Amino acid sequence: MAASADIFAPSPDPLTLAVLVLPHASILEVASVLDPMRNANRQLGRAAFRWRVVSPDGAAVPLTCGLSLPSDGGVADAEGADVLVVVAGYRRTEVMTRGLIAAIGRMAGRFRAVVGVDAGPWLLARAGLLDGHRATVHWEDLEDFAAAHPGIEVAGERFVISGNRVTVGGAAPAADFMLHLIRARCGPGLAMQVQQSFLTTARPGSDPQVTGPARESALARDGRLAAALARMEARIDAPEPVAATARAVGLSVRRLEGLFRAELGHGPAEWGRELRLQAARRMIVDTRHPLQEVALRTGFGAQAALSRAFHRRFGLPPSALRRTGAAAPGPAWPGAAKPKGPRMAEAPVPGKPEGMDGGR
Repeated sequence: MAASADIFAPSPDPLTLAVLVLPHASILEVASVLDPMRNANRQLGRAAFRWRVVSPDGAAVPLTCGLSLPSDGGVADAEGADVLVVVAGYRRTEVMTRGLIAAIGRMAGRFRAVVGVDAGPWLLARAGLLDGHRATVHWEDLEDFAAAHPGIEVAGERFVISGNRVTVGGAAPAADFMLHLIRARCGPGLAMQVQQSFLTTARPGSDPQVTGPARESALARDGRLAAALARMEARIDAPEPVAATARAVGLSVRRLEGLFRAELGHGPAEWGRELRLQAARRMIVDTRHPLQEVALRTGFGAQAALSRAFHRRFGLPPSALRRTGAAAPGPAWPGAAKPKGPRMAEAPVPGKPEGMDGGR
């Protein structure tokens, strides 16, 4: 197998990538992989990067936005590329078939590097390609990924390079990684031109995936509010009383309430409950965890308590959502967008990056 670092060495030779896109991936993730290369070629006036898009069966790929992505061929047509990039999103248990996992496992040694984006690391892990490596995955899946694959050192970073295995947490981290690759092969000047073209700034792979617009905004105004948000996010399964949060960040309950309402439009108890309900909704749709386990992992203690809170928030019980996998419409909480359907078009989650940083 080729040396792990060779795709990151300066080189005038074109680098070829086969981008395997699985059904129910995000168009933003696909664009975050392809468009930096396109722009780099445009800036250089030559093809420093070449790529082909493939799908599991060679057919067009349905994406989460409702569009279908044309494919240049099936999995076998990825052969001959220097790098295999697997882009995946939702419904991984449906789209990551045994045949596909086996095929990727057989083919992996023929590439100089293998990359997984968003849920793509799940496929690499199931093919045995990440054992003994550091890796990341989309932040919503970190806990389950670590539990399912104890032989992998799981990190909540934007992207992780471990030998000739690369794992990327989502759409914005995919753009970060592609800019890193462009910088390594073609120099910092070209990477700067590409990021300026997209009006963005590359972030290091070692940065955490989740800080969240709410927390970043709060940090700019009052670090104690940001600390309170971080405590809530870290205690989804065991929420603490508002008084304990206030005491931990050095505020009175009244002052903490005031900060939350002034900066976020909601009290801390309401904000924390929404965090837990949105986490529960993702688990109900995205996993097969029993509802009692979902209740425990989101701090409701009992399935009945989760069901009551969930029904009030979304207008249907968790069991109904589990059966249908459909949207949980419900009334929008004050100041938040109305939920549009889990994982196909998720409602904003307090503390969760949206847009480029969400990537899903």
